[in-house]
Amino acid sequence: MYVKSAIILAVAASASAFAPAPFGARMDTRVFFEFGQFDDKLWDIEAKKEVYGSWDPATPRSTMNFNPFETFKGNSPDASGIYPGEPRYKDPMRGDVSFAIMMEEKAYLEDRAANPKDGDAPGAAGCKN
Repeated sequence: MYVKSAIILAVAASASAFAPAPFGARMDTRVFFEFGQFDDKLWDIEAKKEVYGSWDPATPRSTMNFNPFETFKGNSPDASGIYPGEPRYKDPMRGDVSFAIMMEEKAYLEDRAANPKDGDAPGAAGCKN
């Protein structure tokens, strides 16, 4: 008699493993990832200047808040602030290249390096390094 009761109780307890989960207990499996504002657009010096202008070094780094001129392990980020080798990296659409354009960009980069934004220091929330 006790054996039958124990078997029935064990069967009833294990049956709940196959019952559907209660409503609302499921985990959402969608992945939300917001790419940068220049994703799938031309990623040239003008786009980088715009992203740099809106970058806040005190705010945590994200795809919408990053320094487009910061390098990490010798690489420059894509239009979303993601570096080669990291998940979701996308090769950006690059602009035209000529010696004259490169000299203009070099002058701008030297000026920007000489006059960094307030808070732009290694270890800041908006920096990768």
